[in-house]
This record gives sequence, C-alpha cells and structure tokens, in this order.
Amino acid sequence: MKRFFIYLIAFLPIVYLLIRLFIIDDVTDPIKYIYTITGVGATVILFISIIISLLKEKINLMKYRKEIGLFGFFYAFLHLTNFVVFDASFDFEFILKETVEKPFIYLGMIAFFVLLFMAITSTKQLFRKYNKYHKLVYLSLILITIHWIMAQKAISILQFIYILAIIIIGYYKLIQQIGKNNWFNTSKIYFNDVKYSTNNL
Repeated sequence: MKRFFIYLIAFLPIVYLLIRLFIIDDVTDPIKYIYTITGVGATVILFISIIISLLKEKINLMKYRKEIGLFGFFYAFLHLTNFVVFDASFDFEFILKETVEKPFIYLGMIAFFVLLFMAITSTKQLFRKYNKYHKLVYLSLILITIHWIMAQKAISILQFIYILAIIIIGYYKLIQQIGKNNWFNTSKIYFNDVKYSTNNL
C-alpha cells in the first residue's frame, strides 16, 4: 500500500503537466512550463529521498528510498530532454554554447550527471561497489538549488524556505558526522585501553 501511494504521488507532477498541456490547454509558454514542473518535481523528490535517509530511524521508508530517488532522476531527465529536444531542437552547437556561457546551465548539467551516475549504480551489484559515492547526492542538491535560483534571477519565498531547509540539512548532517567521529574515537581509545590492560596482566 505504501508503494502504491509513493508511485501515485511521484506521478502527480507529470500527470498534472500533461493535463495542463493537452486537456486544459491554457499554457502560454509550454517550454518554460515544462522546465518549471520537471525542475520542481526533480528537486522536491530528491529532497524527500534525502529526508528519508536522514530520518531513517524515525520513519520506516528506507526500502523505498531507491525508487523515490529514481523518480527524482526521471524528472531531471525530462528537464534535460526539454532543453535538448524542445528548447534547442537538437542543435548541439547551441547546447554547447549555452552550457559554456551560462553558469546555471553547466551547474545543472553537473547535477544531472551526478544523478545519472547514481541511477546507473543503484542496482544491487553496483551499489555494493559504489555506494560510498552516493553521498554526492548532497552535492547535486546544492548544485540544483544554485541552478534554480540563477535560472529565476531572483529569490522567491518558496526558494528562501528551500534554501533554509538545505542549510538545516547540512547542519544536521554535520552534527551527525561529528557524532559518528566522536563515537569512533571514543571506541578506539576504549579498545586501546583494554588491549593495554590485557597486555600488562
């Protein structure tokens, strides 16, 4: 049942987008609208997957994290496809020129390729080998945030709240890491003391 609701929520942005474009037909700038829906969809879903990871001891959704993350990649792929297919019309010279000249585009490209790497290595066999690199999701989240702000050329209230949430996540992750290091150092000292005491018996 949980998986059903996750899939239902994950498909809502694309369903809403298709309804607005083809049924209601009230979108004046379809390309810009696709950018907005797919961009927000990718960002929010990626954000949710990170929250699940951070609160894994409090919410029992870890087994769905991979699927949620792949949905985030799906929307990021649609976002890039909109740029390549509809905005640039497969003009790769234009794509290269825009990517080089506009920082927010190449930051978005870097974030996409990080997500692509994570999607490819999300299988059981590859995840065992590359799981330590999946922490790059935090880098992609930062890059996506900067990409989003630079593309809008202004910070809205929603973006401000989102940036605040990113700062809180960063702080929480830092505290979590410090706690792990303290535990590791304490354990190391304890076992060294035990070893020393045993050797002197």
